[in-house]
Amino acid sequence: MEKPEENQGPAASDPTQAASPEQKLAELEAKHAEMADAYLRAKAEVENTRRRSEEEMSKARKFAIESFAESLLPVKDSLEAGLAIENATIEQLREGSHATLRQLSAALERSKVLEIAPLAGTRFDPHQHQAISVVPADQEANTVVAVLQKGYLIADRVLRPALVTVAAPK
Repeated sequence: MEKPEENQGPAASDPTQAASPEQKLAELEAKHAEMADAYLRAKAEVENTRRRSEEEMSKARKFAIESFAESLLPVKDSLEAGLAIENATIEQLREGSHATLRQLSAALERSKVLEIAPLAGTRFDPHQHQAISVVPADQEANTVVAVLQKGYLIADRVLRPALVTVAAPK
């Protein structure tokens, strides 16, 4: 049975100890060059990612309205077609106007633009309604009496509040 060797010292257990200072310096310089290269590559990647995201945001802002505009084109076509009819009767004009209004309403709904048209007796909501006047009425105070102009929401955000008259306190 062999005995483990004793007193070999730190140089035998750690190969870097046996290396000369010049070798150590060369190894450290190589590691530094490798790290510097990795840093520059990472920095360039971050810059490219930032530039790409800025370009995408710019395009998103520029073309955000594209689908909304596409949904309004049939409405414009319908209006132009109605105006092109020379001797249209009032009934034809009325029917065409209703059809065009339905097209416009559908286009707005597809773009998440929804009407705010509270029914009479609905509680006044200052976040969605704008009170034009307070009138005496035979209903609970601070409720909508009449809608003077519809309001609109876009994706749960008030685009325009509904103009309403509100019941006065008794």
